[in-house]
Order: sequence, then structure tokens, then C-alpha cells
Amino acid sequence: MQPSTLPDQAVIRQAGDRIRDNVIQTPVWQSADLDQAAGHSLLLKCENLQRTGSFKARGALNWVRTATEQELKGGLVTVSAGNHAIALAWAAARTGTPLTVVMPEGSSEMKIRRTRDLGAEVKVHGSIQDAVALCHQRVEDQNLTLVHPYNDLRVMAGQGTVGLELLEQCPDMCRILCPVGGGGLISGLALAVKASRPEVEIIGIEPEGAATMGNAWRRNDPAASLESVDTWAASLAPAVVGEYTFAATRQVVDRMVTVSEPAIREATRLLLTEARLYVEPGAAVGLAALLEGSVEPAPERADLLVLTGGNLDLDQVRRCEGAQ
Repeated sequence: MQPSTLPDQAVIRQAGDRIRDNVIQTPVWQSADLDQAAGHSLLLKCENLQRTGSFKARGALNWVRTATEQELKGGLVTVSAGNHAIALAWAAARTGTPLTVVMPEGSSEMKIRRTRDLGAEVKVHGSIQDAVALCHQRVEDQNLTLVHPYNDLRVMAGQGTVGLELLEQCPDMCRILCPVGGGGLISGLALAVKASRPEVEIIGIEPEGAATMGNAWRRNDPAASLESVDTWAASLAPAVVGEYTFAATRQVVDRMVTVSEPAIREATRLLLTEARLYVEPGAAVGLAALLEGSVEPAPERADLLVLTGGNLDLDQVRRCEGAQ
């Protein structure tokens, strides 16, 4: 059942023990060519190399492995633009649990296909707000168990294992730039890191067209919703965050900044061409923040960028062409 308090480092370590046999410790890598192109020293936490192509595998597997028989009995349902859908389909398949995924129109065809290939039923429906509404209707009509893509403490604890790895891999880190959609990753990561290294600065990065967490912060309301979202970085485009991720980020995230669409395109292009890493636009926003000056480079030390996923359609690569 859902716990009632934010996961501490001990809970996140338990999640790490629980999922270790089926997820990988992703590398932290430095690209000399990317450093030269960006004009700054960067460390890259490569969650694009994780099982299912994103960090989402961690939270999804932790949720499934802590689920009760009653929660699994009738099947699961979720709403997702893609990475959580793929990850939960993979995790649910390991227990033979039926899963329905509602995805908004315009979702990546590759992500839809991968989710279906893993055995989930996929319904493509309307805007993200419409998809959320249909998801909740399925919960009521079919007695399915909702697995929220980010506003869930068990999911948050799983994502927090990224932070535990960073504590081991980068003991001298001074700053982490983390993409923010609904906030599950940055919440878990920051709870894990700040428990041991409270001096590490943690900055959340959002697209200007989907600054959902920043909006919630400004209005001091976890239920504050954007009327619309508009960004190429579809993995970072929920219309609303939630009580758990709002509470966690207010507690352990130092600041939130936004980046423009041209900067996201240029950052994605550089990661593809200079770092030779296949990453999706949502993974590139940390680099985008440094490129356009939303965040000044850390003095004397490398900035650590979390590359959240690599589920990029080939036709999306063409949108990077001409970005300079």
C-alpha cells in the first residue's frame, strides 16, 4: 500500500536492494568533445542506457515489487506520454499482470509500439488532460489499480536510486542539473543525495512551454495546473504535478529554471553529435540551461547532468538539423 511519508534514504536503499537484480547501475561519463563544444566540463549520468531506455524502469519495478496481491489482482492502469508506459509494461510483464496505458495524441509512435510489444493495452486519447481523465474513468469502471507515473511514493523511492548511485560514483559532485516533468526523479534523487550531502546544489530544469513544477511553486499549490503544454520535450510535459512531488521538491530542490525550445534542440544535437549519445529531448534540458545561461557553469568543477532517457524516434533527429 502507498506509504504516507516521503521516502528517506533508508527507504530508497531498500528500493535499491529490491530492484538491483533487474536494473543496471548506469555509468557517469565525460565527453571531451562535448566539453569543448559546450565550453565547460560536464559529467553525464547516462540513464538513457537503463533498461527500457530511461530511469523510469527503477520506479516501475519498485512499485510492482511492493504491490499487494489485491493491487495486482484486477490489473493496472496508468497514463503516460511514453517512458513510464514502457517501463511499467516491462515491470508488469514480469509478474504477468495486465496493464492498460492511456497515452495522449501525438505521443511517440516508437513509444506506443514498444509499450504494446511488452504486452500492454494502449489507448491513445486526446490531450494529456483528456488522457488523465480517461485513465481515472478506467479505474472507476473496471476496478483497475492506478500506478501514477510520478506522484507516487514507491515510484519516487525507485527513482531515488539514481541519487544513491551518484553518491558513490561522484563523491566530489557540487551540482546536479535534473530534468523535471512531474518531479518523481528529482524528488527521489534529491532526497537520497541531500541526506548525505546537503551542500550539493540540485537544480530542476523545465521547458518554457511546460513549466509545471515552477508554476506550482509560484502559486504554492501542488494542484496548480497549466491550461496547456507545448514543448518538443514530450517526456517533460504533464499539466499538473502532485502533492508528493511538490512537497519533496520544496524540501530538497534548490531552484527551478526554464529553457527555450531552440536551446533544447541545440542541446539534443550536441549530445547526439559530440557526446555520441542517443538521447531524447527531455534528457537534454540540463545542457540547454547551461548553453543559454539559465544556469551559470559551476566554477572550477564539472556540472553533473542527468540524461533521463534515450527513447527517441528517428524522425525526431531531423528536428535537430540546423540547430546552431
